Amino acid sequence: MTELYSSTPSTSSAPTRRTTLRAAGGGTLLLGLGLAGCRSAVSEAEAPAGKAGAGPRRGGTLTVAVNTDFTPSLLFAQSGQSLQQRLIYNTLTRYDDRLRPQPELATSWEYVEGGRSVTLKLREGVTYHDGRPFTADDVIFAVKNLQNPLRAAQLRATAAAVTGFEKRGDHELVLKLAHPVNNLFDLFEFMVITDRHSVEDAVSGKRLNGTGPFELTKWSPGAGLSLTRNEKYWQPGRPYLDGVEIRVVPQADALLSSLRSGQSQLSFSVPGKNLAVVKSTPGLAVSEYSTGGGAYYLGVNTTVAPLHDKTVRQALAWGIDRERILKQVLGGYGLASATPWPKSSPAFTETGRTHYTYDPGKARELLRSAGHTRLDLPLLHVNLPGETAVAEAVQYDLKQIGVQVTLQPTDPATAQKHLIAQTMPGLWTMGHGFAQVQPSTLAVSAYPFNEAKNTSRFRSAAYTKVVRDAWTGPATGAAANALRQRITDTLLDEAFIIDLVIRGSVQVSAAKLRGVTLNKFSYLNLDDAHLVD
Repeated sequence: MTELYSSTPSTSSAPTRRTTLRAAGGGTLLLGLGLAGCRSAVSEAEAPAGKAGAGPRRGGTLTVAVNTDFTPSLLFAQSGQSLQQRLIYNTLTRYDDRLRPQPELATSWEYVEGGRSVTLKLREGVTYHDGRPFTADDVIFAVKNLQNPLRAAQLRATAAAVTGFEKRGDHELVLKLAHPVNNLFDLFEFMVITDRHSVEDAVSGKRLNGTGPFELTKWSPGAGLSLTRNEKYWQPGRPYLDGVEIRVVPQADALLSSLRSGQSQLSFSVPGKNLAVVKSTPGLAVSEYSTGGGAYYLGVNTTVAPLHDKTVRQALAWGIDRERILKQVLGGYGLASATPWPKSSPAFTETGRTHYTYDPGKARELLRSAGHTRLDLPLLHVNLPGETAVAEAVQYDLKQIGVQVTLQPTDPATAQKHLIAQTMPGLWTMGHGFAQVQPSTLAVSAYPFNEAKNTSRFRSAAYTKVVRDAWTGPATGAAANALRQRITDTLLDEAFIIDLVIRGSVQVSAAKLRGVTLNKFSYLNLDDAHLVD
């Protein structure tokens, strides 16, 4: 028996921004994928090329200011260094703003009954930058590449659920699954389709060969990336821009000056305390992506005494003033929350969000009940202005409850390596993603939350079971809601990750720049970006 699902193709590949357009009702619809029956999407209708003299103007080079350099070794992981992914590479599918998958390199898909295999129809006529045709072999390689334990890749567990491949020509492929998973389309949007013949050159930064709208012409370590238009791009008439310059500007003042002077036209790296200045600057616009694609949190290494005691961890959770961090450090952009879920997630509840409010008296009481009146702990943070400000705010709050914190500023690439290798000190502050897609993805994929191997080194058979049940079970319905609630309850009770503020990407752009979007994993999409006079 076959059950078909059809979705209306979308011309946008990214979430709407709160300042421009909201999804109807402000909610998010998640599909129960890979469960009872088969689901499929109709093929995407190709957008016609613009007529001469009509539509966006073609030409110009966009300069994007970032505060961290591209890290080739993290090419297959989502991090603060992932902005360029969708410029060079494509993905199989993309979500619209209501988490409905839309075609990209896969034009349609069909599940068989039981969710144990999916048949993909692949786009024809696509070539890599070097002229080689894109085929089913490239998708097979992309999946196996993420299964490789040598790659840093958060969705490895989902990739590993694919245990077989059946090619039906160059542009049709069947993926066979060991068991149903309800986040397969998260994998399809996360997984960049790189060139299988030059992958080692890619992870060393020597050569990035993709099918995306721009070709990498130069990477200058510490300075940035230079990209030029792919004249053979499969989307007719795209991209509009001649090129993109991604420039590393780590100092906040210099980054702000670059935007205000017009040297840069786009950035997602402006610290919260500077956003008010930007909003008052003529010719610049500030907008927030409303999907809650990221969050600031306090991480806790549960193997460091006395942090192995959850009473101590709960005391830390009560001792942080989330609302102050939101207003004073992040410029008011975001949502103070004790849980990782944005409001668009079906796992979100107001009760969970407000479970830990600022109560330093209760925090001190819990510490005393655990036998402590003073603690001295290290706290690692990324040594960038915005991240440092969050760490300093946490340091101040914890001092009020008797926890003396010594800050350990760390460069972004090293901090990410510590995160992956589980070598964090007692405390750390960073940002996490993966709560904005299928809720099961957070606990099977994100390094801080992974039930099998997380940065906090937290282990629990009960946590593993509920996460696995949520991942392999239905994505909708009463049973799914109950499993998500149990995951949330575990996160709040164990407090090995203490969420502070949910925050989508905050975009600062020149008023003359239009058509910029991000995908669900904050990969920059400039297919439709253009400059106006």
